[in-house]
Amino acid sequence: MTTERDPFDRLTPGTQALVLTPSLQSPLATLPPEAFENLLVVSTTRPPRKVEQFVRDRGGDPNRVGVVPVSGSPVDYDGPLWTTSVVHPNDLTGVHDRFDRAMVHVKPGEGWVLFDNVNVLLMYAERSAVGQLVDSMAATTRERAVRGVFALVRDAVADSTYERFGDTMDVELDGRGG
Repeated sequence: MTTERDPFDRLTPGTQALVLTPSLQSPLATLPPEAFENLLVVSTTRPPRKVEQFVRDRGGDPNRVGVVPVSGSPVDYDGPLWTTSVVHPNDLTGVHDRFDRAMVHVKPGEGWVLFDNVNVLLMYAERSAVGQLVDSMAATTRERAVRGVFALVRDAVADSTYERFGDTMDVELDGRGG
């Protein structure tokens, strides 16, 4: 039996990964250090200042990280991360538009995209609509030769929902431990 030292090593430019996470752990905590050299975070769980703190805690440069804040609350941030305006989680078109605009900052062949928790959107929109959004984002990321990490709290979704999101990804990484 072989054990991978870092499952993210399997992610080559353009690879899209469904990462199964525990409910309270940020996938930012598991990304390899090189991800912080050029990273776009679609954040449904943390405001930009908390993302900035995660980046700093991991030794990354916040000037190299961007955030699309997805929140039902206003977001006031004036810091080194590049950010888009906040978008409500039920506005999937708005999420997609901000993601598209932010992708110009993600370097082909080098950058990373992290969608920190797909489950949040499932609370606000139909599974099929969220699936189309994730499919579109993964396609854009793949075409740009950027590594995509789409986090899903596996224990909080039905098997059919899990399978729906896994179908369009290149690889699955289980970050739940065990």
